Amino acid sequence: MGEDMRGMRVIEEWSPIIVMVTSNIAMGSVNALVKKALDGGVNHMVVGAYRMAISAFILAPFAYVLERKTRPELSFRLMFDHFISGLLGASLMQFFFLLGLSYTSATVSCALVSMLPAITFALALLFRTENVKNLKTKAGVLKVIGTLICISGGLFLTFYKGPQISNPHSHEATLHHNHDQEKTKNWLLGCLFLFIGTTLLSLWMLFQGTLNIKYPCKYSSTCLMSIFAAFQCALLSLYKGRDVQDWIIHDKFVILVIIYAGVVGQAMSTVAVAWGIKKVGAVFASTFAPVTLIAATLFDFLILHTPLYLGSILGSVVAVMGLYVFLWGKKKETEASSTTMSPPMDNENQTINNNNHNDSRSPV
Repeated sequence: MGEDMRGMRVIEEWSPIIVMVTSNIAMGSVNALVKKALDGGVNHMVVGAYRMAISAFILAPFAYVLERKTRPELSFRLMFDHFISGLLGASLMQFFFLLGLSYTSATVSCALVSMLPAITFALALLFRTENVKNLKTKAGVLKVIGTLICISGGLFLTFYKGPQISNPHSHEATLHHNHDQEKTKNWLLGCLFLFIGTTLLSLWMLFQGTLNIKYPCKYSSTCLMSIFAAFQCALLSLYKGRDVQDWIIHDKFVILVIIYAGVVGQAMSTVAVAWGIKKVGAVFASTFAPVTLIAATLFDFLILHTPLYLGSILGSVVAVMGLYVFLWGKKKETEASSTTMSPPMDNENQTINNNNHNDSRSPV
């Protein structure tokens, strides 16, 4: 019985980590593929709108079958909350993120997303969802250090390219291709758009933490968010052009990318992240962003055959080190909270019991 309980505790402790790692790996592959599709000139918000519509279509049956008996009644406030959730976590986030992705690269976009823990942590302190007093403890210091290391890894990967360590035969062609691309792209503007998109994603994660309490149905909530976001993306697509032909996609690769992004990158990943936030909180869930960075780098290299540079390897290693330091701090925080709450009670009860025992044995 004890072993079964211990096994259940281990599963409960590690399942959020496994889910968050898996979802971030999926997001890394999605970013790399979407970048490839955007290079073909497709309207980035058309991709976003189709992606949201596919997500809603996939999740609707799950929401109906699995949550029809437990789903709270939808009020106007809850509908408005899901509208805001769609703006922060989908339409506006994708507007800036995909625009920045089209100006930069999948690796750079994911490198800036690796700043998500720091931004979420700072916003959590600003909105007082994270206790400032905890920063003075050893666990708090480790969390801050881990966050700073994550940022350093992302910035290092972004601004230090280093020598090429793979695909030596395609190096010359790649350099020529990159030289032509750099003439048409505003790199700094792209990084700014990516930063805005990451900040919106941080706000969504914090907002999702409160929405999970009001509406604890992950499939229905993500489905509603996707429906609102699909219409929002369609309106935002007017920014780039109003040609109906933009919505007619003939390229089979782009169609497959949109389907993959809708099913894996939006429906499955958003449900997983929402579940992870409910289990471990927004700040802890955001620390897995560097996994997206590593996945995008490896996916670019192994599947899309883009060159791999020393800066990508070193930056990824530093980001993972930061993630482990943060997890170490989070573990210390959990141990400290459990130690301060349960053992003193046990000691106090033991003292009372001992006193009672002594009193019963002493003469009257």
